[in-house]
Amino acid sequence: MAQMMRLLLAAAIVFAPLPVAAADPALREPYGINLEGFAYPYPVQSFGVVSGGEQLTMAYMNVAPAQPNGRSVVLLHGRNFPSSYWAPVIKMLGEAGYRVVVPDQIGFGKSSKPGGDLHFDDLARNTMALLDRLGIARADIVAHSLGGMLGVRIARAYPDRVDHLVLTAPIGLEDYRLYVPPTPTETIIANEDRLTAEAYRKQLETNYALKLPPDQVTPFIDARFNIKGSPDYPRWLRAFVASAQMIYREPVAHEIPLITRPTLFVMGADDHNAPGRPNAPEALRAKMGQNAQLAEKLAAAMPQGRAEVIAGTGHLVFLEAPERYKQLVLDFLGK
Repeated sequence: MAQMMRLLLAAAIVFAPLPVAAADPALREPYGINLEGFAYPYPVQSFGVVSGGEQLTMAYMNVAPAQPNGRSVVLLHGRNFPSSYWAPVIKMLGEAGYRVVVPDQIGFGKSSKPGGDLHFDDLARNTMALLDRLGIARADIVAHSLGGMLGVRIARAYPDRVDHLVLTAPIGLEDYRLYVPPTPTETIIANEDRLTAEAYRKQLETNYALKLPPDQVTPFIDARFNIKGSPDYPRWLRAFVASAQMIYREPVAHEIPLITRPTLFVMGADDHNAPGRPNAPEALRAKMGQNAQLAEKLAAAMPQGRAEVIAGTGHLVFLEAPERYKQLVLDFLGK
């Protein structure tokens, strides 16, 4: 009888329609801290690196075009986004003949979460080691948000390996230390841990001036909050906060005018994102995040800099204005 009841219950579960509430992240299987369970648009491979004395794994997508033009593009993601969000740009570049390499940097996405601090120099070295592994001597760099800071460091440290640099709504165009006092890591961890999924959505919408429908934002919410169910969540949280401290402690704004490679800034006119602004004195907050103007000023100071500002867009400009972004980027890379 007990066996029969178990079979009947299993059949009921299999054939019963899924309730709407099953879409609630809290009711789903939690993701692992390396986003196990979260789908990427192309196959993910791994590459071993040593950073801070730890043996770590760097995840990446390596997407070949149907008709190669002999060139490669490396896409560098932002802090709050898994590299899967590059899917439309990967498709755009692939259709134009580019091989596209899309790493998750150490500490992010499907890559390992280290126990110590993060540093842009380490991320830059890891990225170059990956290109060596793939046999890519030179590449174009297309970066977004925090990835823009890493792109600056790569272009400065390895100029002979970069053909073009596209900085898409980058952060780090100003030195946040001039506005925001230092904040202890444990304080940031406590603040981030208290954040709810609903508050996080509001934070993204406000900080990034998002012009996307809610369903396009939901994967970003899931990628962060489904991890909370993982037993390794504290390690993920510490790595996530380490990335915030890296942004603060390792500014690149002073290096940008020194970049010698052709550089294109693609800015959202409404993007006023400024990490740490809530912790700045109130009198200074309004001065932060004038990103379009900062990009134009920095581009004018560079040997080969140019800034394009797209009206009516925020921080995710490549998703909000895909056709204009495509036109700007393909034209720039083609020169």
